[in-house]
Amino acid sequence: MFLVSTRNFPPELGGMQNLMEGLSNALLNHGPVKVFAEANRDSENYDQISKLNIERVSGFKIFRKYRKANLIQEFITSNEIRASFFDHWKSIENIEKNILEKTKSFCLIHSKEINHPVGSSLNKRVLNALAKADNVIANSKFTKEFAMKLGVKNVTVINPGCNYPIPISEEAKKFARDIYGNASPKLITISRLDGRKSHQNILMTIKNLLPKFPNLKYVSIGDGDEKKNLLKLSKELGLEKNVELLFKSSEQEKVALLEQSNVFVMPSVIYKKSVEGFGITYIEAASYGKASIGGIYGGEGDAIKSGQTGYLCNGNDLNAIYETLIKTLTNNHFLELGTNALEFSKNFKWEKIVKEYINLI
Repeated sequence: MFLVSTRNFPPELGGMQNLMEGLSNALLNHGPVKVFAEANRDSENYDQISKLNIERVSGFKIFRKYRKANLIQEFITSNEIRASFFDHWKSIENIEKNILEKTKSFCLIHSKEINHPVGSSLNKRVLNALAKADNVIANSKFTKEFAMKLGVKNVTVINPGCNYPIPISEEAKKFARDIYGNASPKLITISRLDGRKSHQNILMTIKNLLPKFPNLKYVSIGDGDEKKNLLKLSKELGLEKNVELLFKSSEQEKVALLEQSNVFVMPSVIYKKSVEGFGITYIEAASYGKASIGGIYGGEGDAIKSGQTGYLCNGNDLNAIYETLIKTLTNNHFLELGTNALEFSKNFKWEKIVKEYINLI
C-alpha cells in the first residue's frame, strides 16, 4: 500500500493539485493508495467518484496539521506501507522520524516553498523536515540546484507527469470557436494572474504585434491579484477586440481553447520570492501539439526544449518577448515546433513518470 499526504488536492484547482492527483492515480497501478488531504466545500462529491481511498482532515488550520500528522502516524504504524509521499516540507514536518523508518518516504519540492535565506529559522525548519525523507524529489534540474544551494541534501529530479490530452466535447469546441472567431494567429496563457507570469508584458507585446498581425487574438484564462491591473491596461492599450481575459472557465472550455490555439505564451519571471519551478502547463500545451514560450529564470528548460518545442526568453524584456513571438509566428514556424512538442510531451505520461518513483523504493 502507498500513502499520500497532501495539502493540495482536487477538487481545488491548481498545478500542485493536478500533480498530487496524477501521482496518486498513477500509483494505483502498482498497489492500493491511501490519501490524506484537506477537507473543503466540494470534496465530498469529488471523493465519491474518485477511485482513491481519500481521508479528509478538517478543522482550524493550527490544529488540523497536528491532527493530520497523528492520523498518518497511526496509519503507518498499523499498516504495511510500501512508500509514503508528501507534497510539501510542512506535510512531513510533524511526522516522527522513527515512524517514517517503517516505510520508504518521499518529499516533493517545487522552489517557492523552500526559498528562505540560509540560516533563517524557516530555512532550518525546511532542512530538518526534508532530512526525514529517504528521497527529496525536485520537479526540475533548476529546483535541485536551487535546493542544494539552500542546504538540502540528496535531491533527485523527477519531473511532474501529465494526464493530458483529454477528449473535448463538441459543445466546448464550439465555445472556443466563438471566442476565437476568424482570428489568426491565436495565442493563449493559462495561469493565475500574478506578477510572476508576465501578463502585463504579454499585453504590451500584443499591442506591438498588431501592425504585423492585425487579426491576432490573445486569450488569458485564470484569475488572481493582477486582475484589475490587467483589465485597466488592456483598455488603455485599446486591446478589447484582440484580447479576451477569462477569469473563470470549465476544464472543457480551457482545453478546447488550448487545442484551437497556435502558441502557448507564459514567459515567467522572478517575482518577490516566487519563481517557476517547472511549469506543467507547458507540457499540457505540448500534449495538444502547441509550441510554448517560457521564461529563462526557473525550471522551464525541463519543460521546453528551446528551438525545438518552443523558446525561452527574458519575460522582463519586451523586445525579447516580441522577437521570440515574431520568430515563432513567421511562416507558421509554430507548426513545426508544435509537432516536436507533441512528441516531447509523451515523455511526461504518468505511467512513465511513476516508474521513476517505483524504481527508488
